Amino acid sequence: MKYNQLEQNYPSTFSGLLDKFFNENVGTTLKQFSPAVDVSEEADKYQIQVAVPGLKKNDFHIDLIDGKLTISGERKMEDKKEGKNFHTIETQYGSFSRSFFLPDDVAQEKVSAVYEDGLLKLSLPKLEHATKKYKIEVK
Repeated sequence: MKYNQLEQNYPSTFSGLLDKFFNENVGTTLKQFSPAVDVSEEADKYQIQVAVPGLKKNDFHIDLIDGKLTISGERKMEDKKEGKNFHTIETQYGSFSRSFFLPDDVAQEKVSAVYEDGLLKLSLPKLEHATKKYKIEVK
């Protein structure tokens, strides 16, 4: 008997392919996901951008405890499915949580967040360091 690995992984009919897709993928996309994050640094601040389109400002929970920043929330699938026949769902739904340990030079009490155009933008200002300059006399 000849073994065909391709037949083991992919159904032979289109309806079988759809069944496999929905049974394996939809169930996993409804549980949890990890949004894309960009972290950048400027001279006076760090910036974190989290790509989470389709949410509202009150869908986010942001905690900063002992230098650990945690961003969490949930993207819910719309309940209205009347008249819709989904063939593919690539949008990730469910809860998410991302955590970051902040550098020591972040002014934690001045961290701010803005949500616009599907991006959650956090600004993490750096502590102001006063340059101390001393003149040392040679004896």
